[in-house]
Amino acid sequence: MIKNKRLEEIRERIDEIDRQMVPLFTERMDISLEAAKAKMDDNLPIQDAAREQAVVDRAAALADEGLRGEVTLLMRAIIALSRECQRRSIFRAELPMLPPPRKPPLCANPKITCAFQGVPGAWSEQALIKLFPGTERRAVEFFEDVFIEVKEKRADYGVAAIENSQTGAIGETYDLLRKYGCFIVGRTWMDIRQCLLAPSETDLTAVREVYSHPEGFRQCSRFLHGRAWDLTACRNTAVAAQTAADAGNGRTAAIGSRRAAELNGLAILVPDIMDSPDNRTSFVVIASEPEYDEECDLISITFSTEHRAGALCETLMPFMAQGINLMRIESRPATPDKYRFFAEINGSIMDPDVYSALRQASATCEYFEVIGCYRNS
Repeated sequence: MIKNKRLEEIRERIDEIDRQMVPLFTERMDISLEAAKAKMDDNLPIQDAAREQAVVDRAAALADEGLRGEVTLLMRAIIALSRECQRRSIFRAELPMLPPPRKPPLCANPKITCAFQGVPGAWSEQALIKLFPGTERRAVEFFEDVFIEVKEKRADYGVAAIENSQTGAIGETYDLLRKYGCFIVGRTWMDIRQCLLAPSETDLTAVREVYSHPEGFRQCSRFLHGRAWDLTACRNTAVAAQTAADAGNGRTAAIGSRRAAELNGLAILVPDIMDSPDNRTSFVVIASEPEYDEECDLISITFSTEHRAGALCETLMPFMAQGINLMRIESRPATPDKYRFFAEINGSIMDPDVYSALRQASATCEYFEVIGCYRNS
């Protein structure tokens, strides 16, 4: 019960305004459907950028200077919803965001073939073992080869790193997802315990060259700082361990995992040399087709917007309105002056509210695609 009488009166006035706004908004959407029919009769596009800008400018001019930004945002949101309403009216048999549900991969199925980049001992192989115990593992030389194997159906799935808790997103994975049209069907996090590995007779003071993947060097930058070592990049940390073992000259070492040390007969010269003890890497499972069910509660999308102020905000607003949590967002250059965004949403695509928000967001974009609905493993 509200004891403050003045506050109670203010809230009653707000409620009354809201009661007036909803019928007006409904009326505006109904008129938008009439506009859609007129556009269809004259074979006109749904979006008219000049008309939309004029509507926004006219509404902003009616507001006090201190609220023009908020009115602009409100009108942009209303226009986006109107555009989506018109699109649904014209294209009644709208294409689904994803094909009908299909069960995610059965991790214990021995008939599954899964590709990873590197050699045994690579972190991606260890993620694969966690996700697909007992299945056939196919090692490929280059990161891109994982996507090629999946796209050309020589492997059922692929495992690729997508984010590190220290160094952030791994942009190449995002680029390759779109280049090869693959989908994310699963994800897991791995604790990354980087160690300095070397042949057993190596003394730390004798080390002159260290091999690792560039990510390995970045994750251990504090340990490497001030050491007069040559840092040589390899395709992954397991290849680095293999290279150090083959050199066997007492002057070379590698940054990699304990498993890589065991597989290559190396000793752990210095354990756990990461900058952060909480160093973790997220690995995604990729497939040539989407796979999901009602238990999948993470959605990945990619989209691009118009190159104007407020465009990204408009795309994200439907998720805010539905109370849907945006887990993270990344941007990748598409052209010199345009960016493509990748976002991860906490929700199921089979939830009507989430699906509606995705549809509304897509109406604000030049390009929009769902690239996976999945769950953590």
